[in-house]
Amino acid sequence: MLWLELDGAVNVRDVGGLPTDDGAKIASGRLLRSDNLQDLSPSDVSYLVENLRLSTVVDLRSPTEVTAEGPAPLTRLGHVTHVNHSLLPEHGFDATAEALLVRRKREEERYPGDPACAHYLGYVEHRPDSIVSALRAVNTSPGAALVHCAAGKDRTGVVVAFALSVAGTRREDIIRDYAATGQRLHQILDRLRGTPTYAGDIDRVPEDRHRPRAETMEAFLEQVDRRYGGVANVLGRHGFTDDELDTLHRRLRG
Repeated sequence: MLWLELDGAVNVRDVGGLPTDDGAKIASGRLLRSDNLQDLSPSDVSYLVENLRLSTVVDLRSPTEVTAEGPAPLTRLGHVTHVNHSLLPEHGFDATAEALLVRRKREEERYPGDPACAHYLGYVEHRPDSIVSALRAVNTSPGAALVHCAAGKDRTGVVVAFALSVAGTRREDIIRDYAATGQRLHQILDRLRGTPTYAGDIDRVPEDRHRPRAETMEAFLEQVDRRYGGVANVLGRHGFTDDELDTLHRRLRG
C-alpha cells in the first residue's frame, strides 16, 4: 500500500503491495483509491496520467453530488474513461423527516451497534449492480483504474474491499487498508468542509465519528460471508461471471 502525495487530494493510495493468502502481492499500478478529485492540480493530472498510466476513473458518488460539484480536471481529458456508479439508493428517495427516520431505523436494524457497517450492508442490499459495474470498469481498464467517492472512505472502502477479496488479499490486510484512511481523516474533513456540497454534513457529529474503524470492515466482511455466502457469491448473483472473477484476480495480481 503506497500513499500518493498530490496537491489536490489527500486520501490517495495505490493498493499494490498488499499480501495475498498464497504469499504473493497485489500488483502496483493497477488499482488506486482516492477522495474527491475536483481540486487536482495540473501536476497531479500529469503524474496520474503520465507516470501511473491512469486510464479509468470510477466515480461512486451520487448523480446529485456529481452535478453539484461540476466537472473535475480529469473529466476534461478525452483519453481517460469516466464511469459513475452510485452506491446510494437514488430512485424514489423521499427526504422528508419521517422518511429519513424510517430509513435510519431500518439501517439500525440491519446491523445494530455499528451504523457504518449497517450502511455498508445497505450498499450490498440496494446497489449490488453498481458494485458489479464498478469492478467491471476496473477489469476493462487498459491502464490503472482509480476508484473514488467524496472522502474515499465508505463507498470506496467497500468497492476496494470487494476487489481485494476477489484477488485473494489477506483479510487482515483488506481491513488494514480500509483503516489507513484514518491517518488522513483531519485533512479529508477539512477538504469536504471547503465545498457547499458536503460542508453542512461534516460537523453534525464529532470528528471521531467519521473515523474508519478496523472493527467496522471486519464486521462487514463477516456479515457478507454470513448473509450472502461471501464476496464472490454476491457478485455472481448479480451477473459478475466466473470469467470476470478470474480476470479481476489475475489483473490485480499482475
